[in-house]
Amino acid sequence: MKKVATRFAPSPTGALHIGGVRTALFNWLYSKNHNGKFYLRVEDTDKERSKDEFKDQIIQSLKWIGIDYDGEEYIQSKKVDDHIKVANELLKNGNAYKCYCSSEEIEEQKKRARQKKIPYIYDRKWRDKSENDAPKDIKPVIRFKSKIDGTSILKDLVQGNVEIENNTIEDFIILRNDGTPTYNLSASVDDHQMNMTHIIRGDDHKINTFKQIQIYQAMKWELPSFAHIPLIHTIQGKKLSKRDQASTLDDYSKIGIMPNALRNYLLRLGWSYKDKEIFTLDESIKYFNLEGIGKSPSKLDMSRILSMNEHYIKNINENDLFNQLTEYCKLYKSEIQSDKKDKIKKSLTFLKNKAKTLEDIFNNAQYIIKDEVDFNKDDLKLIDDKAIKVISDFKNQFEKIDVPSREILEPIVNDLIKSHGTNFKGVGQPLRIALTGSKFGPGIYDIILSLGKEEVQKRLRAKIA
Repeated sequence: MKKVATRFAPSPTGALHIGGVRTALFNWLYSKNHNGKFYLRVEDTDKERSKDEFKDQIIQSLKWIGIDYDGEEYIQSKKVDDHIKVANELLKNGNAYKCYCSSEEIEEQKKRARQKKIPYIYDRKWRDKSENDAPKDIKPVIRFKSKIDGTSILKDLVQGNVEIENNTIEDFIILRNDGTPTYNLSASVDDHQMNMTHIIRGDDHKINTFKQIQIYQAMKWELPSFAHIPLIHTIQGKKLSKRDQASTLDDYSKIGIMPNALRNYLLRLGWSYKDKEIFTLDESIKYFNLEGIGKSPSKLDMSRILSMNEHYIKNINENDLFNQLTEYCKLYKSEIQSDKKDKIKKSLTFLKNKAKTLEDIFNNAQYIIKDEVDFNKDDLKLIDDKAIKVISDFKNQFEKIDVPSREILEPIVNDLIKSHGTNFKGVGQPLRIALTGSKFGPGIYDIILSLGKEEVQKRLRAKIA
């Protein structure tokens, strides 16, 4: 039995789409589960739109989410001569022909199809014509001679058997009139030369699969197995596109979604194993199979992504969380200064409370990160004479402490509550505003202990002044 080999074949014409990431993930997991190989093929034959920056972004995105590929990336444009060679073989063995229709003729055929409200299919005018009748001023395209009679059945590993009438597949172009190969020819030749055993991709490729199967059969190549994954839809039920908000990996990393959380979410988006929700990387590889993929489109749900991310934030090792936070800040915010790092690291236990993203933790830590307190104007109005007296009395008691601790702070706060005839909020809120600039934020004891004695004194003096 052949060793399993799968591939992910993006075009570097834009940033990597979230649907593409899931396709790459499913291919990668399937290969890993079978101790096989997973390859990256960059389909860069669209020279006008393909850019190195997009290729680099695709590679970095896969690396970010934890998908590694075997060997070097396979660059499709370097294999064009092989694609053209196969086109000529198909021409020679009678499975392709030269089509001399002008662009005006093709446009007229398309116009008639639109008027009749039927899908356009090339009328096969040159399928059986002699080249002796060819016009001298037209450079021909090469078309594949598709089957006309009967039906074809695709034994899909996800969708089951899919049957199609052969006459609905047009004689598709495999070489343009400038001599460049088209997608279906290039993909077929590449998959054959790369010894792919399984082609796992979106179900919008089903018609391409029927065309590519015919190329395989015409060349007498061994067919790979095919699996077509339902597409990802928006929460409104529309097909997700690159124009949708949060459609690329960059969109998620920028707001502080962690790679393991997003990978876990994408794994469960259209695939299930029993009632299990959270998968370690090893569990993902161990349990992944094609049988668990559903047949219906999945809806991309941002609230579920945030919920998954929150789970990872709460359960991840805090050293790992801190490392991811510092890297996130360096990339998207501002690098955390070395003298603040220890304070933030020690405070992660409460800074991550209610945080759904790394950005939330960064925002929660602003009072530590910034040297100057940035006061919320509305909250500042709450600091009246009574609040100033509470702050002053707390400062006087606090200065007597050698090493602050919760056990020492609690009696001081309780005494202030009694002496000022107020409640915990009446003491905690003025102190929180004085120390952080906002009435919202971590618990007052956590704030005080995270800042340290010297910084607390400095901020309280500044507020009273």
